[in-house]
Amino acid sequence: MGTMQSPILNDKGIMPLKGPYLTNGYLDTVIDWIPRMRNIHLSDLPTFLQTTDPNDVIFNFLLEVVERATKALGLVIQTFNMLEQEVLDALSTMFPQAYVIGPLQPLVNHSPNDPLKSSGYSLWKEEVECLQWLNSKAPNSMIYMNFGIIRAFTALTIMMPSQLVEIAWGLANSKHLFLWVIRLDLVFDEPMILPPEFELETKERGLIVSWFPQEEVLNHPSVGGFLTHSGCNLTLESLCAGVPMLCWPFFVDQQINYKYTCNERSIGIEIDNDVKKEEVENLVRELMEGSKGKKMKTKAMEWKKLAEEAANLIGSSSINLNNLARPIIAY
Repeated sequence: MGTMQSPILNDKGIMPLKGPYLTNGYLDTVIDWIPRMRNIHLSDLPTFLQTTDPNDVIFNFLLEVVERATKALGLVIQTFNMLEQEVLDALSTMFPQAYVIGPLQPLVNHSPNDPLKSSGYSLWKEEVECLQWLNSKAPNSMIYMNFGIIRAFTALTIMMPSQLVEIAWGLANSKHLFLWVIRLDLVFDEPMILPPEFELETKERGLIVSWFPQEEVLNHPSVGGFLTHSGCNLTLESLCAGVPMLCWPFFVDQQINYKYTCNERSIGIEIDNDVKKEEVENLVRELMEGSKGKKMKTKAMEWKKLAEEAANLIGSSSINLNNLARPIIAY
């Protein structure tokens, strides 16, 4: 819905931004006219809209996408009704047909003819070792960290070395078990190197790997929390697994995702953009052992149940998928 406002923002002269607007507090301006979205600021909108260049490639691409979308016969949305009912109601007035189909993985899991179940898929050696490690841990005893794999368009997607160190030491000082999926190019403009003192401090309670299947980790009983950038897919996967989140958003849609995760759905806590190890330590402890963390876990399990209901064979998303497929097959 936020991206759909790009033509209006452009027509009103709100975006592209004037240069000083990036630093003078203008981005804190409340936008109160987006249908069914409350307490939204300019800074919450996708960062590709927050450009100062009227010729910006991505900004103009989004304008074109929205124009084409309004001419489409229908819109396919990867979510489920109970999660975003108000916004979906608003979108239904903008499109002839809105097919709400999600979450995708639970839909696949409920499919009676899932081809992946018989594909002969085998785990990599690293995955086998990781799974064995997870299986050795108590339920809800471990925090999972993964900041995604997107590196396109801008260095803003990449963590700075100082941020990596703050995150690492905050995690170490919390004394909690952790699994950290971290790719080699995570740190901007230099190789990813964790302090040797960190590795020594955490070798008995932490595991760092370059990759592991996201869904399998989040649904493992040992995982009690997820530290994430709040990308759309990661957020939805965590919600579907019933796992509460620590949210450290960077760019694109992550700001609005974390806001809904924390404020509307009550299953997340925000980490300040200027991340410090003391804050990370305190928030990890709050998530994993505090009263707020326990309430968030209860709420996350409620959302998981609603997601499963939407994806079962008679759920709203399954019905919408059939409604989408029927005319395509008949065409």
